[in-house]
Formats: sequence, C-alpha cells, structure tokens
Amino acid sequence: MDLELAGKVAIVTGGNRGIGRAIALELAREGVDVAIAGRDETALAAATAAIAAETGRRVLGVRADTGRDDDVKELVARAVAELGGVDILVNNAANPAGGPVPPLEQLTEALSWDDMNVKVMGYLRCAREVAPLMKARGWGRIVNISGLAARTSNSAVSSMRNVAVAAMTKNLADELGPFGIGVTVVHPGLTRTEKTGALIAARAAAAGVTPEEMERGMVAGNAIRRIVDAREIGWIVAFLASPKAAAITGDAIVAGGGTGRAIHY
Repeated sequence: MDLELAGKVAIVTGGNRGIGRAIALELAREGVDVAIAGRDETALAAATAAIAAETGRRVLGVRADTGRDDDVKELVARAVAELGGVDILVNNAANPAGGPVPPLEQLTEALSWDDMNVKVMGYLRCAREVAPLMKARGWGRIVNISGLAARTSNSAVSSMRNVAVAAMTKNLADELGPFGIGVTVVHPGLTRTEKTGALIAARAAAAGVTPEEMERGMVAGNAIRRIVDAREIGWIVAFLASPKAAAITGDAIVAGGGTGRAIHY
C-alpha cells in the first residue's frame, strides 16, 4: 500500500531510541524527512546518522527537552527552517516508565510534576507550535504515544499521564479536525526495544529463573504470546500519519498484542 507520505516532513520527539527511533525509521522508509528530538546527544547523533544512512532521507537531530517551552519552539523552528515545514508530529518523549512504583506516602510533587510536564504538557506544547503550520497547509497529522497504563491500574502518576494524553487527543481532534488535521493516540504495551534484553535478564536473575522463562511469563497475558516489536509500533504510526487514515481521528489504537481481557467499545 502506498501511504502517500513521500516528501512530507515529520517531527518525532523522543526519537533517539526505543519506540521513537523505530517510528522515525519507518516514516523515513516511507519517504518522510524527519526531525528527531531527544535529550541524550550521543544517542541522538547515532540515531540521526543511522536513519539517514539507511533511508537516504533528510534527518535532523535536535537536542530538545519537551518539558521546556523554549526548547519546543526551537525544535519546530529548526524543522521549518531546515526541512521546510511540519506535516506530521509524533509526540513520544516521556520519562521512562517501568521502574519501581513508589507508594503513595513516598510520592513527591517534584516527581509527579516532572512526569506530567514532560509527557502531557510536552505533548501539548508541541501540538500548539505545529498546529498553525498544519492549518496553513490544510492538512496534518498528530500521533500521541501513550501506553496501556491508561487502561490498567499501574501507578497513580503513570496512569494519570496516559489518561491525560488520551483526553488531550480527543479534544485536539475535535478542535483541529475542521482544518484537515487528524489526531490519534497509540497505547503500546510491553514492546521490544534495545533495552528489553537487559530488562528481562535482570528480572530473571531477581526471580531465580532463566530469561526464557521470564519472557514466557511476561507475555502470558497477551493474545499473541510474544513481545510486540518496536518496528510494529512504527508501522501503526506510519499508517495513522498518512492520508489513508483520514477516517480515524480522536480515537485510540491499542498496540499491546491483545493484553488484558476487558472489552472496550
């Protein structure tokens, strides 16, 4: 299927590693020029060079913290100046999840606000900056990467930030839809990235089992009985970012391999 993405320009925040890097790579494979943003300059430089070398597209690496208003403005300004505009925004930057969950009495305001500022307010900052550009073109796509903590009890802050992203998505879709801009949210579950092997090994060692046994236990709750690969998230996002996905906006796509037994309608 031709996704009609050739020649478009995307910004992918948190695009220097993990799911964000996989998304940036898939968009570039579809002919998109990509600005990837991240806070780790070493990882950013490596991702930028690797994606450009594999795809032949223009790939711009911008060190940016989406928790900072000035950084977001600079990111968008550079994408416009060096790549010619912004057609697609993939909001992915967030503080890493999956660590120890503090009990309520140890939950600090600083920890909670940092999570919400980077992911929720960071997504909103980026959307605010690109919306006028997309309106001027009469077309655009915003894809917000959230997570299954929006639908499961995980930790208060993790669930709150992901639910907030889902609510933001519907509100932005309603506001921007008349201008030809689609907004969707993707909820990945357990996803294989460059960190997954070490994570499984550490959990296996702590539990006194083999990595293979640990992985089988981790995927026992999903329908496909394996870990979703980051590239598979990239395929979903590339479709949602394309003109082919015009009928989908304001809604959520769950990409956890069938995790959970709840029925959502």
